[in-house]
Amino acid sequence: MSSVLAKNRYLISRRLSQGLILLFFFAGSTFGWTLLRGDLSASKFLNRVPLADPFAMLQILATGNIVRTETLVGATIITLFFGLVAGRAFCGWVCPVNVVTDAAAWLRGKLNFGPTDNDTRISRNTRYWVLGLGLVLSAITGVAAFEWISPISMLLRGLLFGMGAGWTVIVALFVFDAVLVKNGFCGHVCPLGGFYSLLGPHRLIRVRHDKDKCTLCMRCIERCPEKQVLDIVGKRSGVVASGECSNCGQCIEACEDHAMTFSIRTVVRGR
Repeated sequence: MSSVLAKNRYLISRRLSQGLILLFFFAGSTFGWTLLRGDLSASKFLNRVPLADPFAMLQILATGNIVRTETLVGATIITLFFGLVAGRAFCGWVCPVNVVTDAAAWLRGKLNFGPTDNDTRISRNTRYWVLGLGLVLSAITGVAAFEWISPISMLLRGLLFGMGAGWTVIVALFVFDAVLVKNGFCGHVCPLGGFYSLLGPHRLIRVRHDKDKCTLCMRCIERCPEKQVLDIVGKRSGVVASGECSNCGQCIEACEDHAMTFSIRTVVRGR
């Protein structure tokens, strides 16, 4: 049992993080708890500290509307935390859609069907085009375009207040990831993932690779949902520099040689 827990320690931690965030949002709206009230677009911590999705704020600004000072402060806090500390960890540790896409990946692996890593029908750069398109459409339509159709917001509201017809979108997303494009939504399409990828290159928390311990089993690359970020494996020791790494820890769990670990980047040397 202990070995199973060790091999899945980051998966368990991520699910606890995602579950607790949902619990606190639910308790805030239902029971009046003040630990975390609101949703992933805008909330308050301890009923005092504002938190806001910076990409949602950019969409609002693109519409020509003025955001409140509280929203600006909240978006700044989130930007600084993920930009300087955690990188793209929002995608693996906070976003509820990650559970859906991970489930699609698990099913695909168990049944051995669906798209492979060599499937290139959609470029990973698509998420950046969608990010830009979301801002352009926000400016044209006068509404926050991605927020209006976001499966992230849709799933969170559905889990808290009832899904309704939103289930069709989530099921479609699951099928898209399981059958059409491997890691399709999070790794190729989601503009929020693209946004946090742009913030991630200077993060403090990174995955470190030790070439001297590596036996080139490539289990880390097999498990990683963003395989392109592990370009140092087998070549040199160092940290994963790409902002597209979500710090999910799957490569660390997969590595039986202990060649992959989390580390804190040294600010001066960048290592």
